Amino acid sequence: MSPKMPQAGRNAHTALPLEITALVKRFGPVTALDGVSLELRSSECLGLLGPNGAGKSTLIRSIVGRVIPSSGEVAVFGTPAGSAAARKVLGWVPQELALYPRLTCKENLAAFGRYHGLAGSKLSESVGWCLEWAALADRAGDLAKNLSGGMKRRLNMAAGIIHRPKLVLMDEPTVGVDPQSRNRIFEMIEALRAEGSSIIYTTHYMEEAQRLCDRVAIIDHGRIIASGTSDELVQNSFASRSQVLANFGGASSELSAWVERRGGQLAESTAEFTIERSTQIAELLDDAAKAGLTLEDVSVRRPNLESVFLHLTGRELRD
Repeated sequence: MSPKMPQAGRNAHTALPLEITALVKRFGPVTALDGVSLELRSSECLGLLGPNGAGKSTLIRSIVGRVIPSSGEVAVFGTPAGSAAARKVLGWVPQELALYPRLTCKENLAAFGRYHGLAGSKLSESVGWCLEWAALADRAGDLAKNLSGGMKRRLNMAAGIIHRPKLVLMDEPTVGVDPQSRNRIFEMIEALRAEGSSIIYTTHYMEEAQRLCDRVAIIDHGRIIASGTSDELVQNSFASRSQVLANFGGASSELSAWVERRGGQLAESTAEFTIERSTQIAELLDDAAKAGLTLEDVSVRRPNLESVFLHLTGRELRD
């Protein structure tokens, strides 16, 4: 069972954890954010998805206060992003590991706690809670450089929330970790949510967003192009339509031309089509046979969050 987060100061604010209004950020001729409006509700986990270069990093850094907007506003519990009040209630877990390799786990957390103004019993209490939360209590005296990749990632997360923030930004926290460590990180995030923390979660893994997030916002070209629950996004994009996946065992110019003519998408040797009626499956297969294509496997599925993402952006998440 996860330790219970200390509750000091958790009812100090009544405003929404995060409100972003008409946010614009330009870097010379490049518009990185183009009128982004977004809100995060209390105790909610909001997934932020987008291709590389879509504006995710600029948006996260604007919330943290490291990027000054060209126009628009970012409010953290009603206070301006980057202000002392906002920093006090905001935690940021960056994708890059930010640890002192020659300090122990406990010493790392104590150092980051002091940076946030913690001292005495409050610091000790927070360090102990974070070690338990990250399942590192038995490694408290180990040097950070000697930890496994998954343990370093969990320690990095603990360092980001050592001051017990009410709003947490998680920037791809499972990058490069093994499945066992990923599951432990899921448990850590779910424990934060159970304690009432509000979370912005960026990830390159659609299944993570579907498992952890109440709502998802998709950003592309500096704009929020869709937001809602996974089910809402699927319904809005595909209604009652289904997807047909047909594997032809080998890519060719003939296959590519046929898929394009039929209005589908081709990934290696697998063609993907969206259909309104089940009878269209037979039509597709019959047409493929007439085109001289050899079908190896076919399956039908309901669209999912990844389907929505590709439908809206036309790009793989790992571009």
